[in-house]
Amino acid sequence: MSKIDEVRKEMVTAMKSGDKGRKDALSMLLSALKNKAIDKREDLTEAEENEVVLKEIKQTKETLEMTPEDRGDIIEECRLRIAVYEEFAPKMMGEEEIKAVIGEVLSGLGIEAPTAKDKGRIMKELMPKVKGKADGKAVNQVLAGMMKS
Repeated sequence: MSKIDEVRKEMVTAMKSGDKGRKDALSMLLSALKNKAIDKREDLTEAEENEVVLKEIKQTKETLEMTPEDRGDIIEECRLRIAVYEEFAPKMMGEEEIKAVIGEVLSGLGIEAPTAKDKGRIMKELMPKVKGKADGKAVNQVLAGMMKS
């Protein structure tokens, strides 16, 4: 079952139960997925669907960060949307899993003690392996923690 079908099914359930906030969030996600499929002119792959969901989460988080604190209505709406979107997001890698992938990349590149000079080479190899599975900021922080200055 594609993400579009899953989201549509959840949206119908939300409409039947009268949960307007959840229905609205699902509607936005469904629109984003459909628009991507229309742009591509064919069905989306699972990776592309995940990419759309993660992009929506990221945009909503950015909106939340820029919203003034006195706008509680927008803040609540953003938090609800993020919670709904995360139900459809792929499971992200934890710190230990990221460290394991970094270890593989380091041994593949023949680097024993990474330094700031090596960061570009490491990230170039590392990011394609964790794309869609780990947050770029988290990967960067884990790598920075492993580096020698």
